[in-house]
Amino acid sequence: MVITSKPVKFILFALVGLMSSVMMANTTPEAINATQEHAVEHEMTQRVSEHNDQKPEDVNEAIVHHLKDDHYYTFFHDSDTHQHFGFPLPVILIDNGLKVFLSSEFDHGNAVVEKDGQYYKYYHSKIYKTDAEGTITYDENGNPTNAKPLDFSITKNVAGLLLASVLIFLGFTALAKTYKTSPNNLPKGFARVLEPLVLYVRDEMAIPNIGQKQYKKFMPFLLSVFFLIFLLNLLGLTPLGLNVTGNISVTLCLALFTFFVTSFSGNKDYWKHIFWMPGVPVPMKFVLAPIEVLGMLTKPFSLMIRLFANITAGHSVVMGLISVVFIMKATLGVIGGTAVTFLLTTFLTFLELLIAFLQAFIFTMLSSLFIGQAVQEHEEH
Repeated sequence: MVITSKPVKFILFALVGLMSSVMMANTTPEAINATQEHAVEHEMTQRVSEHNDQKPEDVNEAIVHHLKDDHYYTFFHDSDTHQHFGFPLPVILIDNGLKVFLSSEFDHGNAVVEKDGQYYKYYHSKIYKTDAEGTITYDENGNPTNAKPLDFSITKNVAGLLLASVLIFLGFTALAKTYKTSPNNLPKGFARVLEPLVLYVRDEMAIPNIGQKQYKKFMPFLLSVFFLIFLLNLLGLTPLGLNVTGNISVTLCLALFTFFVTSFSGNKDYWKHIFWMPGVPVPMKFVLAPIEVLGMLTKPFSLMIRLFANITAGHSVVMGLISVVFIMKATLGVIGGTAVTFLLTTFLTFLELLIAFLQAFIFTMLSSLFIGQAVQEHEEH
């Protein structure tokens, strides 16, 4: 097995995602119907507000909060008492020196933190430099104009990446040890779950796309990308509330590493077919070369957007269905709303399990395909 002799490579590539911290009046019958629908919607909103403490805007806020990165790991919060249940994360700023403190000092944006004569305020999941009163200035579009320090904090997404890296390290270390200690090279315990996936990546992705001769040196990268994405997607379905692969900066980092591995591994035939295609008239070469370069750049872009969009959409729909229990409480009652939400959420959760594997498979498959195109030997006729 390729991975057992060099387990450290898996850990290095599993930490790839960590660099990411370094994530749209006419009185016609139609008009009358629209007016009636608006009246019904307004009445339903009032009924929801009367029958439960959850406001409609709280649902949107909860979904957006789940999708965003945060400097505080919040499991849930009470919108009435404004209490957050979770734990603070380390804030690491570089602004006229290194400043390290816990995010709890911000009090979720209600307090201004003073460090070495500099004042900082937490506003909309970002840290801004302010005065002692925490003044935020805005431009004509309503965007903050305050300066921001260099932020290298351990955010919620970074904590999720660290957790996934530790789990991958422990899993593959255990798998490597079983090959060394087992007399018949059969894994034991949880390692039996990992081996079929390792063999699947090797036999169904690496060898067919890269080739028997060269696939081994790319196995650490492909396995690390596959298990990192798969594990992060699974963690996103747990009550931990992680949405790491739904952060575009993380998917951008993963896509860039695929681009770099492909580019630095490309042989002369690969670059020749991009900049000076053989067998093509010279005038056409000047026309096709920019198109080939653009195609080379769109490959990592498609990897980034595909993973980000699918995971973000899945999390949004699941969170939306969970919130239905509060909205339908006014019409179906607590039991009816809970039953409908449970059935819909359970179905979609099983679908998300399939998507979690499918997105890891697609990203790894396309990465191996791009690498195979870069390293294959071309036969000129």
